[in-house]
Amino acid sequence: MLRRVIEVLVKINAWLIVAVTAISCGGGQEGSAKKEAARMETIADLGALPVTVAHPADNPSIPQKVELGRLLFFDPVLSGNKDVACATCHQPEFNYAEFLETSIGVNGIGRGQGRRFTDPNDMPFVKRNSQSVLNTAFNGLRNDEPYDPTAAPMFWDMRAKGLEQQALEPIRTLEEMRGNGFHENNILGEVVDRLTKIPAYRQLFSKAFPGDASPVSQRNLSYALAAYERTLVATNTRFDQYMRGDSNALSTGEKEGMNAFLVTGCAKCHSGPMFSDFKLHTLGVPDTENRRESDTGADRNYAFRTPSLRNLRYTAPYMHSGKFTTLDQVLMFYEDIAGGKLPNPQVHARQMDPLATHMDVNFKDISRIVEFLNTLNDDSFDKAIPESVPSGLPVMGR
Repeated sequence: MLRRVIEVLVKINAWLIVAVTAISCGGGQEGSAKKEAARMETIADLGALPVTVAHPADNPSIPQKVELGRLLFFDPVLSGNKDVACATCHQPEFNYAEFLETSIGVNGIGRGQGRRFTDPNDMPFVKRNSQSVLNTAFNGLRNDEPYDPTAAPMFWDMRAKGLEQQALEPIRTLEEMRGNGFHENNILGEVVDRLTKIPAYRQLFSKAFPGDASPVSQRNLSYALAAYERTLVATNTRFDQYMRGDSNALSTGEKEGMNAFLVTGCAKCHSGPMFSDFKLHTLGVPDTENRRESDTGADRNYAFRTPSLRNLRYTAPYMHSGKFTTLDQVLMFYEDIAGGKLPNPQVHARQMDPLATHMDVNFKDISRIVEFLNTLNDDSFDKAIPESVPSGLPVMGR
């Protein structure tokens, strides 16, 4: 009942704001932008995650494939210098992300905040903050829309679609896993050759892809990694329980925080079951100081994909550049840009997304919104790390 009351109140607020905006803004493009920004989302624009995962028709999940993918995910044999695994920058204890502004991939050593480059070093930091692998099985999921896992947008710039395509991109990338020893066009061939020479991997690939005449292949490497990543889900947050009918799953304060989340405009981009519209937006986030060049984003307009808000407790720092270490800082950033500030000197006012600049985040709302965001945490996901990997190399890399 309380959930319905909140929804009704939010709708009433939306109607009032739209009416006032229509009167005060007048016509024209600016008026249209303000009207769009003034449209108020409701709880119906959010959603619980499904309890099951959709798999591509050509990559059904079987236990043998998942286990192979798990071993590959933690095995540095996939990197050019055999020093970096997928799990180096996507660590189970950090929600399959990493607690660094931007990651150190090739030629790094250590874990967490203690990770550093070894000397001598000619490798740059990874370009962007390490996004969580958790729940990427639901990337692109929208309310009441058909879901195609092969079309799921991946990465901050959405340069890959589907986990199968995503899985191979870090192996090809210089500073992430490839290193200087191989060209991006031949590193995958080198990795497949390595795997083929390891008897344990030959056996594991044969079991994971029965009937395949050449089971150790680039295609099957990506399929195994994707199959494992689709098991990394956290679908039973208190918010999910609330949306599935448990009205006591959220406290009164958390429900008020959800209302503030909707009223201030956060759900214009952070909507649906994954709390993301999976679109590109220019926000003017400050660049990381770990790279010399300014990151111009997917379309050279400083636009980046809306990240999910799930399990934020474990995935700091935030934004594509990792510049904000707390959720309070993120929300204060939105308060600043709505007030006309441009935190990134490379981004001009005309480039800024009006959905962000017309938000109504006030300092008094921040603690309540953060309280609500904490209901999106679920710590019950798979964190198992193999004791060893078939290559014999250090698990998770150096």
